[in-house]
Amino acid sequence: MKRILLNSSMLVKVLALVFLMFLSQVPLSMIGGVIAERSGARESAERELAQSYAGQQTIIGPILVVPYVERWTDITRDGKNREASRVKRSQSHIQLVFPEKMRIDGELTPDKRYRGIFTVLFYGFRARVEGNFAPFDPAAIHGEVEGSTIEVGMPVLALSMGDVRGLQGAPKLSLAGDAAAFLPRVPLLPDDTRFAQSVHAPMPPAAQQAWTKHQQLDFKIDLALTGQSRLGIAPIATETTAHITSSWKHPSFGGSFLATKRVVNEDGFVADWAVSSLSTAARSQVTRLATGSKEAASGPLDSFDVTLVDPLDVYALTGRAVKYGLLFVALTIMAAFMFEVLRQLRLHLVQYGLVALSITLFFLLLLALSEKIDFGIAYGIATAASVTLLAVYFSAALGSIARGVGLGFFVGLLYAALYGLLLSEDNALLLGSVLLFGLLAFLMIATRKVDWYALSAAPEPAAQ
Repeated sequence: MKRILLNSSMLVKVLALVFLMFLSQVPLSMIGGVIAERSGARESAERELAQSYAGQQTIIGPILVVPYVERWTDITRDGKNREASRVKRSQSHIQLVFPEKMRIDGELTPDKRYRGIFTVLFYGFRARVEGNFAPFDPAAIHGEVEGSTIEVGMPVLALSMGDVRGLQGAPKLSLAGDAAAFLPRVPLLPDDTRFAQSVHAPMPPAAQQAWTKHQQLDFKIDLALTGQSRLGIAPIATETTAHITSSWKHPSFGGSFLATKRVVNEDGFVADWAVSSLSTAARSQVTRLATGSKEAASGPLDSFDVTLVDPLDVYALTGRAVKYGLLFVALTIMAAFMFEVLRQLRLHLVQYGLVALSITLFFLLLLALSEKIDFGIAYGIATAASVTLLAVYFSAALGSIARGVGLGFFVGLLYAALYGLLLSEDNALLLGSVLLFGLLAFLMIATRKVDWYALSAAPEPAAQ
């Protein structure tokens, strides 16, 4: 009698199915580990390409690096003879002069590079940077020693970027209407600073003349730069404006200043920025960077950024999909259990286990396919394979092709809903909540007349 009660008890079976559902979390966790491992390999590929090609770029400049010498005389007196001695001393310094106005007009062209099976997003940036330096007053430089004199030398124009290897040819420079050529590194700066590893241009004759006469210096730079996914620009001018366009439809705007105007559509994006030096600490931060100050690494550099984002990051999408894996197993088992209850059929726990395993393998199949082909196509193939397998299996297990196709159709709807959740990250919570509420409502309505006590009761003993 106890054996008959155990085999027929609906409560025991429900508890066993709940245990089976949570047991399916083990292979799901293993698949999650595989996704993390593959994502780490992709990040390694990104680092390798950054080391051999170019990394992320942040443009700083142009800036005038002004050398000057401070001279003074030390007067000391001998303690015995009270005789005074004079020692002339000097010390070299630099002063950074930032633009008064700077405007960047550029275009970001997306480009993809490959390392093994991994795709890494790069860009080409072609831009014109133009503006001016206000007339320079040497009296603005104050010495560190009282009574010292200042001798100002001829400056150089410095231009810094995150990775100088990304330069596509030498930038073309016009300074005070005169052409100038860029040279490697930046003299006058400490060799261990990022600025020193960038490029500089000596002052051409017209610029030297304007500088000595304390006149305004106009500049114009045509720049071609390659970088990896992210482009940042430091707003170092008194007034910095930028206008950037691209054919990429999935930008992410970040940094310390968001775009004042942006349009994103099927043709790409257009974005504009306008930043005043009153609202940023970029100048003081760049000064610390250029001089090698220990405070230089105290925080991120103020900049406005745009990043070209891959909307179908297969590892991020597959990882998010796996988070719904337990829910999918539970809903599929629930659907099969409803057929068993409402149609008075019998399904073994082994059959439920095979169904749960087929659902978990869907995510592994999705990962493997999406590494080779487009994510949408991979998702469709994995869904078709999983739904077909379950429909064929349920047709035999439930003794009806119609029932098998019906359950397969139900699972297909779940996969379609999951795809919508993956592509609508901003609305994922709302869509997921509506989906769960709808399924629960359907379950409650479908079983509202079921006598669960009768289903779980032991069978009456046969009359003798």
